[in-house]
Amino acid sequence: MRPSKQNYSKRKNNNFFRINQEIRSAEVRVIDQNGEMLGVMSVEDGVQKAKNANFDLVEVSPNAKPPVCRIASVGKMKYEMQKKTAGAKKKQKQVEVKEIKMTINIGKGDFDTKLRRTKGFIEKGHKVKVSIRMKGREITHRGLAVTMMDDILLVVEEYAKPEMTPKMEGMQMVIILVAK
Repeated sequence: MRPSKQNYSKRKNNNFFRINQEIRSAEVRVIDQNGEMLGVMSVEDGVQKAKNANFDLVEVSPNAKPPVCRIASVGKMKYEMQKKTAGAKKKQKQVEVKEIKMTINIGKGDFDTKLRRTKGFIEKGHKVKVSIRMKGREITHRGLAVTMMDDILLVVEEYAKPEMTPKMEGMQMVIILVAK
């Protein structure tokens, strides 16, 4: 019995393999359970050798010419694949974007506190989005926001660099900082 194409693609995403009679090719390259090459043979011969060893014939590389099959336990292969993907996920580092919000008439103490928080976030490996918000008629004083953004970049230049140039997003000026 051959699985339909739709069924195969669905199974492939769930880390399943074609086994024994599900293998479509007439000839396959067979590797035994110890990793030794047995050569190119028909699927029936490969299945027979696998049954003699109390294993299954599992297609591991369907796109090769001829397809590569391994004599192995399907359950064990699925488990190893799950373990491998879980290990890869574990090693990935999640980078969060933290946001620091300011206004153009912020006090010196608050400004310094916000920059200390920015430094802490960057040292922990996060990206930091610094936004200077302008309310109402403050939008007419964009020069103050540009000056403030330049001051921020001067203070953080020893441990961070801008990922992009500062830009206006509606009523706020935004920049994203990353570690040097």
